[in-house]
Amino acid sequence: MTLKLGVIGCGAIGREHIRRCSKVLQGAEVIAVSDINAQGARDVVNSLGLNAEIYADGMDVINAPQVDAILVTSWDPTHEAFTLAAVAAGKYVFCEKPLAMSAEGCRRIVDAEMTQGKRLVQVGFMRPYDSGYQALKKVIDRGDIGELLMLHCAHRNQSVAENYTTDMAITNTLIHELDVLRWLTDDDYKTVQVVYPRTTTKSHSGLKDPQIVLFETQKGIRIDVEIFVNCSYGYDIQCEVVGEDGIARLPEPSSIQLRKEARLANTILTDWKDRFIDAYDVELQAFINDVKADRLTGPSAWDGFAASVAADACLRAQQSAAIEPVSMPPRPSFYGN
Repeated sequence: MTLKLGVIGCGAIGREHIRRCSKVLQGAEVIAVSDINAQGARDVVNSLGLNAEIYADGMDVINAPQVDAILVTSWDPTHEAFTLAAVAAGKYVFCEKPLAMSAEGCRRIVDAEMTQGKRLVQVGFMRPYDSGYQALKKVIDRGDIGELLMLHCAHRNQSVAENYTTDMAITNTLIHELDVLRWLTDDDYKTVQVVYPRTTTKSHSGLKDPQIVLFETQKGIRIDVEIFVNCSYGYDIQCEVVGEDGIARLPEPSSIQLRKEARLANTILTDWKDRFIDAYDVELQAFINDVKADRLTGPSAWDGFAASVAADACLRAQQSAAIEPVSMPPRPSFYGN
């Protein structure tokens, strides 16, 4: 059976997901798309040579009877409404992060899904599908470095646009760490604080950059995450896990080592899509396979909610400079252990 997909949003990530589902992955085809920019949707369909119907509104994609499952890759503030509509229609939906713009919005999706009585939502957190993070997780779970004590992390972008603001460092950038660090540590956050070092001259007036986010988990693990989105040298993701018996580091992406002119150098990526391109492929292939098997196993609506609860606390901490609590309710049995 070929899974028939409808994609809402044909921007950068939407175009990439349409391409991989149509040209790279197995078992699915994109048969319906929509975008607020109708010409942009047509351009994507034509450039990829797809036989896909173009709809004026994402709700029409969801309600199209021939569409089996939905990919939501539209503008962030639209994610909640489209995901809720897909759940109400009883269709599986893969929603790119963030699941909603607030924890309250994510909770509405959680409640709607639980009312349906089955998992229908997967959130686009791709890092657990990255081979480096998977290797790091195995080291932790096997107990190779003993009980976890600390994590030192960094999320660095070469540069960002003028419309990137201080809060987006949390909601658009740190959101990936908020999910993957819960997954690595198998723990929820307890408190968070945000501190601001000296601001780089490469930033603009609406952005405090870099930022350092300090967490304590329920088990007492301490985590620091540097967010530096104008680092200038490239796109760089770092994670060092300190245990009682040793230290484990996220491996660097594979690259050619060059010896030339008395220098030893490795290329550093500059585009996030290149850094995690394999993870995106694995993630969406898993979603396709899971939908065809009628059960989801990837990051859940509850994971999206948990990340948003932590993000909301981070936003408060940005303003208060105080240590803010992260108040997570108990995990429903619906979402397993």
